[in-house]
Amino acid sequence: MNQKKKKKSSDKSGKKSAKKKKITGKISKKLSNKKKITDKINIKLTKQEKLTGKINKKPDKKEKASLGRRDILKGLATIPVFGPFLYAFLKKKLSDDFKKKEILAELGISKKAPAVLPKTVLKKPRHLIRLGIIGFGGRGEALVHAAGFAHPDWIERKKKQAKDNKLNKGLETFLTQEDLNVVLTGVCDVFDVRAERGLAASKNDIRPGGDSGLLKGARRYIHYQDLIQSNDVDAVIIATPDHWHTQITIDAVNAGKHVYCEKCMTRTIDETFKITEAVKNSGKVFQLGHQGRQQDSYIKAKQIVEKNILGKITLVETTTNRNSPNGAWVYEIHDEGGPETIDWEQFQGAAPSKAPFSLERFFRWRCWFDYGTGLSGDLLSHEYDAVNQILELGIPKSVVASGGIYFFQDGRDVPDVFQAVYEYPDRDLTLIYSATLANGRNRGKIFMGHDASMEVGSSLTVTADLESTRYKEKIMNNIINTSLPLFTYQPGLKGIDTVTSATERYFATRGLMYTLKGGRRVNTTHLHIKEWLDCIRNGGQTSCNIDRGFEEAITCHMATISYLEGRKVEWDS
Repeated sequence: MNQKKKKKSSDKSGKKSAKKKKITGKISKKLSNKKKITDKINIKLTKQEKLTGKINKKPDKKEKASLGRRDILKGLATIPVFGPFLYAFLKKKLSDDFKKKEILAELGISKKAPAVLPKTVLKKPRHLIRLGIIGFGGRGEALVHAAGFAHPDWIERKKKQAKDNKLNKGLETFLTQEDLNVVLTGVCDVFDVRAERGLAASKNDIRPGGDSGLLKGARRYIHYQDLIQSNDVDAVIIATPDHWHTQITIDAVNAGKHVYCEKCMTRTIDETFKITEAVKNSGKVFQLGHQGRQQDSYIKAKQIVEKNILGKITLVETTTNRNSPNGAWVYEIHDEGGPETIDWEQFQGAAPSKAPFSLERFFRWRCWFDYGTGLSGDLLSHEYDAVNQILELGIPKSVVASGGIYFFQDGRDVPDVFQAVYEYPDRDLTLIYSATLANGRNRGKIFMGHDASMEVGSSLTVTADLESTRYKEKIMNNIINTSLPLFTYQPGLKGIDTVTSATERYFATRGLMYTLKGGRRVNTTHLHIKEWLDCIRNGGQTSCNIDRGFEEAITCHMATISYLEGRKVEWDS
């Protein structure tokens, strides 16, 4: 029995060995055939060289590369198992590379990444500018961060976040932003706690270009009039509720101060004419707080439109979607807020309706038209300014707006759902805005042309239209696939940064937080303030000057009037 088993085992082993030799022989034969094919190719090439008199002349690099790829593909196809897969992969890659070149050539655009700026650009300017901040609430504190000053507890919080999560780059971005060579010399806020925070930030030397230990700190001013009359202040940042923007700006430029004012520029149409006249007559540098103007994807979008890549644009759709208490302006009420710490009379100022002291109205002022401009001035303003930057639309001929208070039944009088349809008959174009504060679905800014559509946010995507006239031939030849983007543009960040709140996520997707400049991640508000300071020092116009502010304010107020009065509103300039 054992001998029979051994014999059977020996037979099986012999068969396996013979089979293995046959397979090896086949592979050797195929490799030998491949060598013969290669020899034939070489012989043919030698004959061709003799015929053309180019025996001693080397083929150029392009010919070598082309021939090499063909030989590799042919050779790979003869190798068992892996050959066909690798052959198909390389063939597809070559086809895709060809299509990309064809598309880029058609569009006339470059796929190059932004160049890294030389370090000399980051040297701080020589001329020191002394800043005053009027309104040190949430947005005011963010603007002071962008100028280079942060409260010590913000620094500690960001240190902890960076330690807990290496992807959190908030502190790194702040400390590596450019030193703008400014000092904060004046702080004014009607809430004592916020004013004290501003003073603490002005003295904190953990900042861009810091560690000198030489910060004297700011002085607190109880009333803004005292701050703008101070000889220790050259320029002011205004981050008050909207109903104060006009009067403070007019008083500031008349006192010889340059102004950075938060959006919406004004609360009413009448105020818009007054502020524009005052700023123009003053000769002072004015910047409206639409920091999206510094977003790299918006700049690229403008170039794409100028190159007519989308064809004739007839419809633009832009949106706001938020779904959090902060996103609906239901901010926390500070424990120390009260009649003893808040100057209520100064806060109300020129508000059309006087109300008794109210913590809700003070901390959540955006919920009332007495102090703010609702969805139109607060969020539509950002969307409109981005579209105006890209298309240079100006003021629309007409608008129809609608909406209501459908979710937040908390005593507010501004809508939480809002739509506005703007008509530009001279441009054959309609701009649609829609918003809800009770749903967080992300919807981008979409520019719809006859040949392609473009979606813009912190990144950019262009997709060809199936019925395009310009791209018809390339679509038919399968060079352009309309189910895929024609191309995308993403300011090239190597890492992913965490976003720590729903509100931050919203602003990040809208391109209102960070961009890439010179290979570095930069706060767009920092760049917007820097542009303002550069114009103060060197002359020139800011990107969101008083003319752009006039267009923004009028466009937003037209929609508010339409909503409140339930009618179509026309611009008769």
